[in-house]
Amino acid sequence: MTTQDVDDAVREKKPVAERRLHPVTPLRRAWAPVAVVIGWALHDPDQAQRQLTRLTTTTLLIALAVLVPTAALYGFLSWWFTHFAVTESELRIRTGLLFRRTAHIRLERVQAIDVTQPLLARVAGVAKLKLDVIGADKKDELAFLGEREARALRAELLARAAGFAPETAHEVGEAPARELLRTPPFQLAISLLLTGSTWGALAAALVVPPVLWLATHSVWTVLATGVPLLGAAATSSVGRFVGEYDWTVGESPDGLRIDHGLLDRTHETVPPGRVQAVRIVEPLLWRRRRWVRVELDVAGSSNSVLVPVAPRELAEDVVARVLPGVRVPAAAALSRPPRRAWRCVPVWWRGHGLAVTEAVFASRHGLLRRRLTLVPHAKVQSVRLTQGPWKRLWRLADVHVDTGANKSVTARLRDAQEAAELLRAQAERSRTGRRDALPDRWMA
Repeated sequence: MTTQDVDDAVREKKPVAERRLHPVTPLRRAWAPVAVVIGWALHDPDQAQRQLTRLTTTTLLIALAVLVPTAALYGFLSWWFTHFAVTESELRIRTGLLFRRTAHIRLERVQAIDVTQPLLARVAGVAKLKLDVIGADKKDELAFLGEREARALRAELLARAAGFAPETAHEVGEAPARELLRTPPFQLAISLLLTGSTWGALAAALVVPPVLWLATHSVWTVLATGVPLLGAAATSSVGRFVGEYDWTVGESPDGLRIDHGLLDRTHETVPPGRVQAVRIVEPLLWRRRRWVRVELDVAGSSNSVLVPVAPRELAEDVVARVLPGVRVPAAAALSRPPRRAWRCVPVWWRGHGLAVTEAVFASRHGLLRRRLTLVPHAKVQSVRLTQGPWKRLWRLADVHVDTGANKSVTARLRDAQEAAELLRAQAERSRTGRRDALPDRWMA
């Protein structure tokens, strides 16, 4: 055993100071018993109504006198028995009164650390810390911490993940950010009005319920169908506006920072070097204004939107920050499938295109809603060629590249000989790309 191993073992045996969440947390957790009662009532409303009619005033007061202290006690105990600690190599979260759970989160496996503030949390001056970890199905979180404490803890975790010594990680602080892009609310509102899904959902919500009423004359059928349709219409318009309000993208040493939200404020980070693919979306009604939407595929992370709407030139500058050294291919640089492809996909074959540069594999599809997907060669995990009997008849094939985000990007309807050459060349480009790629490090 080397001296370094002995020092590491000694440090691991040192007692670690544990911390608790913010004292306002019990108020949030006290709602759990109340939520159970509400869930039971919604699950069987008829039985709940019969039980309520049997309750006298005295019984109702006794029930409230039992339920309120029980909820308060549950909230307090769940807060009291929740601790977290930061060691040199991991974040430990210990929870549970009867059933104990201890999560050991290795800092080098941390994908992103986001700070979110729901509306009531903003009023109380607290925040929620969410951690995206490679290999985890859902985010671990610390809810709630003081707003300053949450940002300081995030900076400390990123500093330790970047390799800073524990004694200096506290002093690093939050890395400064330089604003790259801010989406004006008016531009966001206009972009939603020019999105086909918004009008499609609204039209369905206005047309389907009257048709069902004429066909069935059943109020419950109309409500069961109309309410979800109205909810979908609200989510696709008002919900997106509220969620993407004041969208700001900033550049910092720990990645691109994204702040957004009208009611619930969210502070997200796009991890450096972890982006597997970038998708530039261009709806039909946006093209005259040269607006685009930029989406991301990040391995192990739920971050999916980089820019909700922006002029194409500005969006391409942001893409260049996410994928250093990458230029978005112009439309003229994309090669279309051969003309015989119309026999496999009439009309829509014109929306497909392909460009392969020294840095990325770029594939476009869609005629009304164009989507151009860029995959860096270093992020390609595997390459596949597929060819059905009808495409084989017309000497066509599809080439798929699989990324680390468990998604595939496909160059469709390519000439069979071109596809075979592309398959071999892309496999070689992926090998050399991974070999020459820079390490994915925070604050590198």
